[in-house]
Amino acid sequence: MRSTSDPRSTSDHGRYGYSALPDRPVYDWPGGKRLAVYLGLNLETFAFGEGLGAELAPGGPQPDVLNYAWRDWGNRVGAWRIRDLLDELGLPAGVLANSNLYRDCPGLIEAFRARGDEIVAHGRTNAERQGALDEASERALIAEATAVIARAEGRTPAGWLGPWISQSPATPDLLAEAGYRYLLDWAHDDQPIWFATRDGGRILSVPYPQELNDIPAIVARKETGTHFAEMIVETFEEMLDQSRRAPLVMGIALHPYIVGQPHRLRPLRRALRHIAERRDAVWITTPGAIAEHAASLQG
Repeated sequence: MRSTSDPRSTSDHGRYGYSALPDRPVYDWPGGKRLAVYLGLNLETFAFGEGLGAELAPGGPQPDVLNYAWRDWGNRVGAWRIRDLLDELGLPAGVLANSNLYRDCPGLIEAFRARGDEIVAHGRTNAERQGALDEASERALIAEATAVIARAEGRTPAGWLGPWISQSPATPDLLAEAGYRYLLDWAHDDQPIWFATRDGGRILSVPYPQELNDIPAIVARKETGTHFAEMIVETFEEMLDQSRRAPLVMGIALHPYIVGQPHRLRPLRRALRHIAERRDAVWITTPGAIAEHAASLQG
């Protein structure tokens, strides 16, 4: 996979230059497949009585028991139902994990590790945004989350997703300097794209979805679980057709406190079964495997 163009041609961020998808080299994913599909399962923890968090209903004064308890249900109940669903369908996941979960929900990340899922770093907690920090504080946050995950998993995580998709101007640089091989924050493409980092470095950006993401779809746009499942199926079929011309990445972002709810889990099961039944035609994988294969094609 080649770098798309000189990042200095970009007007603001300087991370990558413009590149039209039809103009890029065509390559295959493993097995000659052209569509790579991954599930990004967000396992998150939140602070009681302070900090950020998605809201089922507009929050009142702290402690906001209504919304805190709704989110906590996801770790106590919803995540386990999703684990069972993935087992039922034989699907892998990229688990986007807050490092504080090892302390707050012992056994939760371990259950997905036992499945062989990839553990992706997702900051310390989703009660905070790293982009609001100065560089030294952000570097310390990345170092802390990385060390906790590496100690628990026996390996350093390869990928990072910032809580709330939050980045400072220095985030890609800090991640590359901390040894990360890819990041997931940007939804600007359907293929992995190299980002330039300072001192001549680079880090790979693997596409992360904001359309096939249950928070924007269900919490923000008020879509039903059935409609969200239909979006997954329609996207899958369209991208499978489009992938005849170019290799593509389709991510699906899930949060247990949202799609783990029974009335949403049932249509989600139908949508994921639809994909699982087509596993002969696509590469169902993890974001780390996508990054590793894409990086192997660098030129």
